[in-house]
Amino acid sequence: MKKRHLIFAVAIAASTVFQACKKEGCTDSTATNYDEKAKEDDGSCIYDNPGGGTETVSSNITSNTTWSADKTYILSGRIAVEDGATLTIEAGTLIKAKGGTEANASVLIIARGGKIMAQGTAASPIIFTSETDQIKAGEIESPNLDESDKGLWGGVIILGKAPISADASEVQIEGIPVSDANGLYGGSVSADNSGVFSYVSIRHGGTSIGSGNEINGLTLGGVGSGTTIDHVEVVANVDDGIEFFGGTVDASDLLVWAQGDDAFDVDQAWSGTVDGFMYIGDAESDHALEIDGPEGSGTGSFTLTNGTLIGYNDAGACGDGGEYADFRDGATGTVSNVYAENFCVDADWELDGGDNDSVLVVSQNYTAGSLVFSSIEIKTSHLSSGNTAITDIFLDKSYLDAFTTDPADATIVTTATVGATSSEFENWTWAHAAGAF
Repeated sequence: MKKRHLIFAVAIAASTVFQACKKEGCTDSTATNYDEKAKEDDGSCIYDNPGGGTETVSSNITSNTTWSADKTYILSGRIAVEDGATLTIEAGTLIKAKGGTEANASVLIIARGGKIMAQGTAASPIIFTSETDQIKAGEIESPNLDESDKGLWGGVIILGKAPISADASEVQIEGIPVSDANGLYGGSVSADNSGVFSYVSIRHGGTSIGSGNEINGLTLGGVGSGTTIDHVEVVANVDDGIEFFGGTVDASDLLVWAQGDDAFDVDQAWSGTVDGFMYIGDAESDHALEIDGPEGSGTGSFTLTNGTLIGYNDAGACGDGGEYADFRDGATGTVSNVYAENFCVDADWELDGGDNDSVLVVSQNYTAGSLVFSSIEIKTSHLSSGNTAITDIFLDKSYLDAFTTDPADATIVTTATVGATSSEFENWTWAHAAGAF
């Protein structure tokens, strides 16, 4: 009997010692002070947003949903706001996305018929970034990533029912598998309303889902004029910064910094206006502007006005080239009040070519007055040779030599009198906080 009591006492003592040996700490992997060695939670977890913690979003949004600023949201996979649903994002909300590869890349899609009401402010912008970003709510600059960190997740895609100039009235947006019907865009509703997207910063996106098929920082496919888009920053995207695929939406005060391809890309006869835009290149950037004309039988004419283009020319190192602009495939529209500086010796503003004599078409559009360049100012005083004069910079690749017969309204300057209003990008953008402009 005494022996049984002794064994019981030893067991209790061993259990007590075992419990005492368990390391206490924060066991929640979503917390900023997560301790992987901790076996028992002691209530010490700290989150990006005190009191709110994090919320992982891994399935489509099918009913009206609000993301509040007291939480950090983690996008896990391809998430669509489906037809009939509205996603409201409060000012100051931080959204981080897991990586993923190819078709499984994390991306937020606003499908046709869905809406996003993302209304940030200059004091409290909404930020989309990578899960690897250690930024916390209320901060503007990342403590561990910079503008060279590209392709860590997908991006944001807004799709609508406005007209596009494609061979079909609706097509699948690039970057989304054809098996996902939430990737369709286009229609006949010019005034279609996809919501509000204001004071939003999108960072480190552009994951590739296949060869030559990357996701843009912000993709706008068939977005209608009822949609409000203003004060948007895209930083460190692998592919284009912001791309318009048809549609009629207007936008204002857009900034793209350190993209891997083109900053502002226009396709499928987008027929809206951007008033106020800024491009800041890095060694991997290509064109500040890449403007394509219509596809199929559709037509449309764009307007880009009040822009500032800052090329990459770090002590003569030009990276991929950092061209001013490229106009192709019968593009029609107007570019006005644009100031450009710091581009490389061989950078040009060109009427470019493609299939089916489109180089000739775009040149004819220019000479006919349906493609207009007005009040373009370029500073070249940093160059000692190369493309330093307007006649060197403006290039027509067709035999028409349109810039000789009808010179562009462009001048070499030392001080800008046109361009974007830089104060529109102060305080809320990472580019401003980092001193990029």
